[in-house]
Amino acid sequence: MDYTFYTPKDHVSEDQKKEIADFLYEHLDQFGDEHDAIMRCINFALDEEKKFGGFILISRDGKDITGAVVINKTGMAGYIPENILVYIAVHKDHRGKGLGKDLMLKTFDKAEGEIKLHVEPENPARFLYEKLGFTSKYLEMRLKQ
Repeated sequence: MDYTFYTPKDHVSEDQKKEIADFLYEHLDQFGDEHDAIMRCINFALDEEKKFGGFILISRDGKDITGAVVINKTGMAGYIPENILVYIAVHKDHRGKGLGKDLMLKTFDKAEGEIKLHVEPENPARFLYEKLGFTSKYLEMRLKQ
C-alpha cells in the first residue's frame, strides 16, 4: 500500500480533488454526505490562504484509491481540538484488513494537536475509534436554521 499526504502547500489539481471526492462519496456508504459537501471539505483542507487548511491522506493499491482521510484544522486551539477528522473511508474490498487503523495512525502522526470526530452510534467504525483512544465526552446538539 502506498500513502500520500496532500497539504495546502501541494498543488492538487481539480481532477485529483474530484477523484478523492468520488471515492469518499462512494465508500462512506450511508454515513456520507452529498458530493458537493465533500468537495467543499476537500477545498477547505487544501486552502492555506483563506481558511485554516488541513490535510488529506490517501492510500493506494497501484493507481486505485483504497482509503482516504480528510482533516480540517479548526483554528481554535486551547478550547476546541485543533483538528476535526471530517471523513475517513476504506474501499469495501479492503475493509477488515487493518487499513482503517493504519490510516488513523498515520493521521495521528501528521496532525498537530488534538483530533475530534463525529460518529453515528450505529457506525461500526466507532469501535475502532474507541480502541484507538477516542472518548465520547459530549453529546452533540445542532440547531438547523
